[in-house]
Amino acid sequence: MHVKIDFKKSLPKRPPEADKNFFGRVMVSAGSKTMSGAAYLCSKAVLKSGAGLVYCACGEEEKKIIASLLPEAITLPLPSKGGFIKAAAAKKILSAISDFRIDLLAIGPGLGSGGREFALKVLSEGKTPIVVDADALNALASNKNFFKFLSKRPCILTPHEGEMRRLIGDFTDRKEAALKLSGLTKSVVLLKGRRSIVTDGEKIYENKTGCSALAKGGSGDVLTGIIAGIWAQKGRQDKDFYSTAFLSAAIGANLHGLMGEIAASKIGKRCVLAQELLDFIGEAFNRIK
Repeated sequence: MHVKIDFKKSLPKRPPEADKNFFGRVMVSAGSKTMSGAAYLCSKAVLKSGAGLVYCACGEEEKKIIASLLPEAITLPLPSKGGFIKAAAAKKILSAISDFRIDLLAIGPGLGSGGREFALKVLSEGKTPIVVDADALNALASNKNFFKFLSKRPCILTPHEGEMRRLIGDFTDRKEAALKLSGLTKSVVLLKGRRSIVTDGEKIYENKTGCSALAKGGSGDVLTGIIAGIWAQKGRQDKDFYSTAFLSAAIGANLHGLMGEIAASKIGKRCVLAQELLDFIGEAFNRIK
């Protein structure tokens, strides 16, 4: 069933008396030796979308880079080998999620192939609401028996078409593909691309914002952070991460597209960098309908 969404009405509330805890605590686990920027972009997007706190769990070698680029983030160094987070680090991040009262986890951007075993351990052992992207999706594609663990928690999957094919096989109809993955994983699915598709297996939202300015490395990391930030706020405020997952993913897709349109109008479609998208998120919030 296709749905129309009043995005302005659906945005998380910003009561003037609220403190940072009211707006949610997000853990981002991302990055590797050649992709520390993914952890930075995703973590910054969490904060710029309105979440109160972001903890960036990254390889110990990337900690200084993230801390210098984003002093607002709380960095959690994880044991790594060869520039990738070790599988044994899953125990540390799961403990930190409990200790720091984390509302939501975003995992995958820039983890690299060497971080996939770590991602699978986190997916199979944790119960925190989670946004799964990039190399965490590739890890799932190689170990589809792990699909069953996704149903134990509220979950949003954000594949692009290549990742979707690895997850479910070839397809021609994007909506049918998104519905199939949602059914297999009992998760909300956001299939990225021109006119991104968001579904919870029943409701379908087809996003109409965006342009080719978004077709650049790092753009997906920003989207993951925006969804995580929005969802942390809505889930905490509504005290329900299951019912807010679909709407949070749809808001994220719509907002991300608007950011691309605004950035393109000011810089040019060819020239927009992923990090520059976040310079326009405030204007995108103001324009959202």
